[in-house]
Amino acid sequence: MTQPAFPAGATLVFGGSGGIGQEVAKSFGKAGSDVAIVYRSKQDVAEKVAADIGSGGRKATIHSADVREAAQVEAAVKAAVAAHGRIHTVVWAAGPVVEQVHIAETSAELWKKSIDIEVHGFFNAVQATLPHLREAGGGSYVHLGSAGHVWWPAKDGLSVAPKAANEALITGIAKEEGRFNIRANSVLVGVIEAGMFLELLKRGVFDQKWTDETQKLLCIKRWGKPEEIGNAAVFLATNGYVTGQKINVSGGFGI
Repeated sequence: MTQPAFPAGATLVFGGSGGIGQEVAKSFGKAGSDVAIVYRSKQDVAEKVAADIGSGGRKATIHSADVREAAQVEAAVKAAVAAHGRIHTVVWAAGPVVEQVHIAETSAELWKKSIDIEVHGFFNAVQATLPHLREAGGGSYVHLGSAGHVWWPAKDGLSVAPKAANEALITGIAKEEGRFNIRANSVLVGVIEAGMFLELLKRGVFDQKWTDETQKLLCIKRWGKPEEIGNAAVFLATNGYVTGQKINVSGGFGI
């Protein structure tokens, strides 16, 4: 397979220290892009991911920010641009571990937390990066959404609903910014053996009955790998005539 050609500069990965985000960051490094990793609290993980990318011959830097704070996001973006000269791709992989509750049992506090991180955080990331992408002659956004966007999973509303707001924003960016050579797409994430799924599995949230019922809905009878999300993200970032689209990486969940 021919390695994708990236312009000078780096891929900026928000949530690059997360279970899926770190593999996405590594996928961009393997594909030939330098990488700037934005993390909130897992500095040790971010440093390890950067070292792994560096061992493959690409430059990787780490930048701390709470995505709920616009000033922190702006500072992280400026630092990444200073370190790499340009950001050509922005990947949104940030997000909390989502509590699994029905809509009727969702507290206002949990709802606000999810909206603040996922929706306001993503908006802050777009506001901090969009002027730079315009000035640099273009680029792309890759948003990691939820396969629940096309098939509602019970108790996962705190993930699916906020990400649906971001899907609308992705469509808007694709519509409004294409004239500036800026594209925007999403990877709809299914059950992936990393990050939030493994954490909730460890907590006992998912039992054998849940596993059996969920796997009945899968065409491919296994859980996904984080690298498969990374590969999809790289494809969307490098195909210059794809915008406003969603790739459902979920093993055929619910079709």
